Amino acid sequence: MKCEHCTRKECSKKTKTDDQENLSADAPSSAQENGEKCDTSKHKVLVVSVCPQSLPYFAAKFNLSVTEASRRLCGFLKSLGVHYVFDTTIATDFSILESQKEFVRRYRQHSEEERTLPMLTSACPGWVRYAERVLGRPITAHLCTAKSPQQIMGSLVKDYFARQQNLSPEKIFHIIVAPCYDKKLEALQEGALPALHGSRGTDCVLTSGEIAQIMEQGDLSVKDATIDTLFGDLKEDKVTRHDGASSDGHLAHIFRHAAKELFNEDVEEVTYRALRNKDFQEVTLEKNGEVVLRFAAAYGFRNIQNMILKLKKGKFPYHFVEVLACAGGCLNGRGQAQTPEGQADKALLRQMEGIYADIPVRRPGSSAHMQELYQEWLEGINSPKAQEVLHTTYQSQEHRAHSLDIKW
Repeated sequence: MKCEHCTRKECSKKTKTDDQENLSADAPSSAQENGEKCDTSKHKVLVVSVCPQSLPYFAAKFNLSVTEASRRLCGFLKSLGVHYVFDTTIATDFSILESQKEFVRRYRQHSEEERTLPMLTSACPGWVRYAERVLGRPITAHLCTAKSPQQIMGSLVKDYFARQQNLSPEKIFHIIVAPCYDKKLEALQEGALPALHGSRGTDCVLTSGEIAQIMEQGDLSVKDATIDTLFGDLKEDKVTRHDGASSDGHLAHIFRHAAKELFNEDVEEVTYRALRNKDFQEVTLEKNGEVVLRFAAAYGFRNIQNMILKLKKGKFPYHFVEVLACAGGCLNGRGQAQTPEGQADKALLRQMEGIYADIPVRRPGSSAHMQELYQEWLEGINSPKAQEVLHTTYQSQEHRAHSLDIKW
């Protein structure tokens, strides 16, 4: 990870999943092998953003606490030449806050004539790609328009952080570390953003497993380092997550917000009830003996297909669904905790679930910097810029017959 040419070559190489691929961070570029002098004018600022569901994997794999794993990972990445290491939790704050507002608006607008519910989450790129390419309208009309944490993190790094550092977006090379291969497709599909002067928000995605391979081939006795923040010299001294058993927590936080905003009910503990299986769970709010909010979590494509069939028959009684392509949620992403045979490492996953459960939960928007970002970066909470940066639209193909018969 040296200059523009070297970085692009190394990054594109590391996104491959072939077991024969050499993932060594020290492999020389063709320019270096030919004895060419490195052009320092092309050097980029290397930024890595780490998803919170990746940290329990590193903790379990290397027998560390999640805080130790965070610092070890950060120190290792900086030993390779990475300049800044962030976590994506602040981007998830934005995604959840915008989703909360959208759900309340949809709930109030919903009627027989204008069916705006259920609202389906849009943070999982595997699910969104399936909805766009296979299901089409009217399903995509139910997708929440809030961007995913990865998309928002790209804008935070390439727009807000770039301005703080007096850099143009194209001078930053932004890498995401994620538990899921679908995040790679999300980065490719995102395209160049006008707000970033034609630059992509995310230049490269490496899975947790790919990073672990690099770490195992490198020197793990590096000096630990504290995760950076987007705010000057401040450091992220504590690892936090949002309130989801294995996800970014959209369901729990939106449920609490809706209960308070719509029914003036304070919900401290969100109680899940498993229905068809452990990956399809229900959360309800009752008032005066009547269920006024009915939320669901649908993980894995078997549950997603069942949900779609019931939606089309008009027999799906939910106001909101947190949809994730991976059975077991984001912790169970195929980019981490896999055996050499490509199966889920169940023993490691059980460790990861315990580690993730012990990470302190934070409410979205609890960061002292959120209001500052809304005002200084986005020009206000409901401004046109906030709408442009934090929301998206979906492409829909004509629904094809038998699309629900696809085997996943």
